[in-house]
Amino acid sequence: MKHNEYQMHVKVWEYQGDGAWHFVTLPVDMAAEIKQLFGLPRHGWGSIPVGVTIGNSVWKTSIFPDKESGSYVLPIKSAVRKAEGITKGDDVTVLIRVLN
Repeated sequence: MKHNEYQMHVKVWEYQGDGAWHFVTLPVDMAAEIKQLFGLPRHGWGSIPVGVTIGNSVWKTSIFPDKESGSYVLPIKSAVRKAEGITKGDDVTVLIRVLN
């Protein structure tokens, strides 16, 4: 893997607010490394742009800092969940690539 690529096996959770947003939370040690290497506040809310691969689905989005977990969260859009058969509570393997 390249120095800007990170792979993880994480659980999908659903935001309990407006809409049915689904996320995964990055492992804290991985998030700390990403913040140290790439975490300059470049975008709104401290987000970092990433390319994501789950199964056969590939897309671009951002990871967002989460004070509660001390990590970053990654939104998983509806089209990807449908294409990959992902629901809340599923464990998924995620590859993220931090973009410039």
